[in-house]
Amino acid sequence: MTPDTNILSFASTDLILEIPPTTDLDRQAFSHPGSGYQAYLNQLCLSAVLPWLQEDFTSQAQVWPTTTVLPSFWELVSGTAITLDTTRFILVPNETFDLSELRVCQEWVDIPSWAGDYYLGVQVDSDEGYVRVWGYCTHEQLKIQGNYDASDRTYAVDAIDMIADVSVLMVARQICPQEPTRSNIMALPTLSQTQAQNLITRLGKPEIITPRLASPWELWGGLIEHGGWRQSLYERRLGLPEQRSVLQWLQSGISQVAQAIGWERLNLELSAAASRSVEQRQTRVTLSRQLAIAGQLYELLITPQGEPDAQYWRFELRNTAVGAAIPGGFKLRLLTEDLQPFPNNEDIATTAVEQLYIEVALEAKEGVVWEVEPLPENYDREILRF
Repeated sequence: MTPDTNILSFASTDLILEIPPTTDLDRQAFSHPGSGYQAYLNQLCLSAVLPWLQEDFTSQAQVWPTTTVLPSFWELVSGTAITLDTTRFILVPNETFDLSELRVCQEWVDIPSWAGDYYLGVQVDSDEGYVRVWGYCTHEQLKIQGNYDASDRTYAVDAIDMIADVSVLMVARQICPQEPTRSNIMALPTLSQTQAQNLITRLGKPEIITPRLASPWELWGGLIEHGGWRQSLYERRLGLPEQRSVLQWLQSGISQVAQAIGWERLNLELSAAASRSVEQRQTRVTLSRQLAIAGQLYELLITPQGEPDAQYWRFELRNTAVGAAIPGGFKLRLLTEDLQPFPNNEDIATTAVEQLYIEVALEAKEGVVWEVEPLPENYDREILRF
């Protein structure tokens, strides 16, 4: 990156990045002043470091899984993941001037779907308006050389074992792109729906200031690895009502949380087969969310079917381009809330098809999780309740 007014030099190996003056965060979106301040530091760190990664590494660098769900991470744990192609960086912010070690929350190391390749130590000086990227290490180093502290569930690597000059990182990725960066991680146990709901009820109380330390690691890790349960816990801690009730969406509109991730309500006018009279026209309400997959836009539709006393639901995936098909190999899948399959829960395109769809009858307040393969951009599991 060419030095300019956004970069200040402290020493030859220091990377000093200015915090954009427009950086802002709604601290009311958190259950406690402590988690609000934790989120504030993470936001400052992200707003300064992401543009540098996009300019010096690739313009495709982006937040994982998506910026709209970051509050549900920062309410519970400090740190932010950024993906650069197939490589994941974890930003680890702190305010201390003691840079003798990098201390990383266990979630970013031992949850398989969260773990990164490189962990960047970022000192945040909010008063002076800059961040200092002071060194990095790999996941493998954290697991092999790091000291695990069970009292706060962190891994710590001494600064002397880290690489202080972050410019080395770009060279290393160019020269040795296949160099292993991650250590093996054991899969976390799958929680039952009852276990998850009990945890959400207990840890959803905002008086529990540090929920990440209030349950055994295996239960905690298994809970928040599931995007739907993590979101439910976050919303419970804020005292929000159910945000993903499909019946409520149809009756009174999409919740703000759901709108933020792309859900819309469509009113489709239907008419009798051979008539256009006003009396015979009907309006059908459908829920829609656009998905970006492999450079193309698709649409996930949810539509009620049948009679009110015998209702079932149609989940449908279509290409948004007129006349375009869904390629062979695509899959649309529904799972129970605890990610278990059930009969006829999947539709697979063996060749190019116009649509994939699943029709399913659901009990009152039953939750389902939708999945699409290949994975859509910014995908984060969500539980839709019926």
